Amino acid sequence: MKLRWRKTPKTKPSTGELVPPEGVPLKLEVAGLGVRLAAQITDVILTLVASICLVILVASLGFSSPDTLIAIGSLMFFITRVPYYVLTELAWNGQTLGKRLMKIKVVSHDGRSLSTHALVLRNLMKEAEIFLPATLLLSLNAATPLVSGLALLWIIAGLMVPLCNPYRQRLGDLMAGTHVIHMPVPILLKDLAGKPAKQITEKEGFVFLAHQLDHYGAFELQTLEALLRAQETGTAQQKGQKQVATIQAVVEKIRQKIGYANKVPEARRLEFLRAFYNAQRAHLEQRQLFGERRKDKHYAAEDAPS
Repeated sequence: MKLRWRKTPKTKPSTGELVPPEGVPLKLEVAGLGVRLAAQITDVILTLVASICLVILVASLGFSSPDTLIAIGSLMFFITRVPYYVLTELAWNGQTLGKRLMKIKVVSHDGRSLSTHALVLRNLMKEAEIFLPATLLLSLNAATPLVSGLALLWIIAGLMVPLCNPYRQRLGDLMAGTHVIHMPVPILLKDLAGKPAKQITEKEGFVFLAHQLDHYGAFELQTLEALLRAQETGTAQQKGQKQVATIQAVVEKIRQKIGYANKVPEARRLEFLRAFYNAQRAHLEQRQLFGERRKDKHYAAEDAPS
């Protein structure tokens, strides 16, 4: 007699939903092609201006031949363009200057942190998808219509790929496991807790020190608030073991992140999260009074001196 184990199918997150390692689904709007094109045009203009400045500098050194300057300009455009995309997305956590202006950013498709490999891969693929065929298309003439037509079809095929998937991923995104989202606007809502945070924290017996509250920002606080509000609805209570596992995963993730040594009993996990929410909210509001606004957990890394 053979025993067959029935595998439970894994539910994939819906479009616009990102599941980070904490296990709490985040509703993040996928960036459309229009706003991504606007960000791309902005970045191209910036790198083009930088390349022109370098060409002018080279021309001032005595290189005056038009063919030489065109060749140097093309080389400079490539040299400034590739490092620009990779370094800015590494420094600003998935954003270039154009993406920052358009309020969009690159995120990992599996909800984890962006890796250097993924950012390098997606930007090198951008060269093969767009810039290389565009350069061929601009450099060819009417004497080679077949090659020009192939370059044009190459560009059109690359632009059609994002239209064929719900996350609007181009080939580079598909290979790197990334997609582009609109930046969420974090809002601190004050009506969840009716009592002052300090009073509730002391009553429930969970005490958090100042350094333990420096790890998260308003975005994570808003995510935790959404989870706590979901507990008050009937639909959340109907999820059963899945919801219990989510609460447990979030509690353990917070404990590890902030260095909270005491174990949290299963019956008091929600109390722990509510106490942490109130203490974290009070901490962020106090910081905001002094002009320090922490939008997310990457605040410290972004503002650290280089």
